[in-house]
Amino acid sequence: MNPKERVKKPRMSRATLIAIAVLLCFTVVPSMAEEITISSDTEACLSCHRMVTPGIVGDWENSQHARMSPAKSLELPKRERRMSATDVAKNLRDNAVGCAECHMMNTDLHPEDSYAHNGFTIHTVVSPADCSTCHPTETEEYSDNKMSQAYANLMDNETYAVMVDNANGLDEFNGAGFHHIKADETSNADSCLACHGTVVKVTGTETRATMMGSMEFPTLSNWPNAGVGRINPDNTKGSCSSCHPRHQFSIEMARKPYTCAQCHKGPDVPAYKVYSVSVHGNIQKSVDKDWDYSAVPWVVGKDFTAPTCAACHSSEIVDESGNVIAKRTHRMNDRLPWRIFGLPYAHPQPIDADTSKIKNKVGLNLPTELTGEMVPEFLISKEEMAKRQQTMENVCSACHTQQWIDGHFDRLERSIETSNFMTLQATKILSTAWEEGLAQGANPFDEPLEIKWIEQWLFYGNSVRFATAMGGADYGVFADGRWTQTKNLREMADYLKFLRATKEAQDKK
Repeated sequence: MNPKERVKKPRMSRATLIAIAVLLCFTVVPSMAEEITISSDTEACLSCHRMVTPGIVGDWENSQHARMSPAKSLELPKRERRMSATDVAKNLRDNAVGCAECHMMNTDLHPEDSYAHNGFTIHTVVSPADCSTCHPTETEEYSDNKMSQAYANLMDNETYAVMVDNANGLDEFNGAGFHHIKADETSNADSCLACHGTVVKVTGTETRATMMGSMEFPTLSNWPNAGVGRINPDNTKGSCSSCHPRHQFSIEMARKPYTCAQCHKGPDVPAYKVYSVSVHGNIQKSVDKDWDYSAVPWVVGKDFTAPTCAACHSSEIVDESGNVIAKRTHRMNDRLPWRIFGLPYAHPQPIDADTSKIKNKVGLNLPTELTGEMVPEFLISKEEMAKRQQTMENVCSACHTQQWIDGHFDRLERSIETSNFMTLQATKILSTAWEEGLAQGANPFDEPLEIKWIEQWLFYGNSVRFATAMGGADYGVFADGRWTQTKNLREMADYLKFLRATKEAQDKK
């Protein structure tokens, strides 16, 4: 085209531009009109930390805490609130929930880890007791959750503490066998306790060079850690940031399956792997760009169209008429009748979240006997199981007919029966080896036959049950599932024959 023939676009007059500019000057942007006051103490924190830890400040500035004061939250209809407190202290009510509100307000409850910092007294570790200022119901529910007891349930359980040591300790080969070197604290913190939680204590102080000059800080044992059962310096249990990572503490992040995958992805608890190959997982990955993960309450069919971990286990789910399908809970077993992972046999959920109290007839901290019988005094009743299953079925009913739901749970019960049966056969093989002196049994986790027995239930039995429970059938067959159960069982039987033949040959000498 000839430049001279180009069509001239109409241009705004100078007067029009000035009018628009004036209009904009007097137009209040909604987000600014709703700006929340930041306390002077938090402003002081931000003035330095914008330079020192800009990522943390950026996270907080994108958080609901930065955009919503407790007073504003209390103005919302109860169902739309993200806090369960009905009131908060006057000095906290009208400000954003910032650095000072979390790290300064309860220093009297943190006698061990509070310290002087730039003219303030602060504590590093924010615990559930601090969060309970605005979230008391969530904190109380979480305290009754097995997750909050995850440290004790592992390390105060004599049986499982031995397994942790065998997994994380060192085996030194001496030419004839192995000398076991006990696991050190750092290795445990980097392994099992990364998810279960560590014991965090103040061990002293140290001076560090910072952008603001030399400063003194407390030193913390087993830190950093955001494990679900972390023992905090104020002696509380748990870490809210396990699911709501600091400093956004996002409900959206907690509702996405990737957050759960942090601790539920290995072969011992393959929930995320199963979810990702399920129909639900496929829908989530394909269309969740159109979902509203932050809506409270969460409307099924509108805000999301397939469940995530949170939809099934935690979030408040309502229909488009506002009818509650499932109430929000932070006690993750409220919708679970069965405990299907982590132990030799699937069994009803324990009554008490502190499972280290459980002992079977032979004194092991297990809710079943090695032969599979339940230890009923520690487990919920059939009536309670039915109640919890109905709560879960209510979630399913938002998308599925009762016939579909019944078929699904019939399969799960059968999956529990068959996987428990295959564990029992492996236990019979191991028990035979113990009885015949072909394995020692004093430590049930360190000999080859014992290790294969552990894999039978910790990896393969778990995978079978998870695949059924979450609709990932293919995973439950060849990926550490039914096929592997059978293969492992036959290998155990062959190894028992090898041990017998070896003993027989030695006896003939």
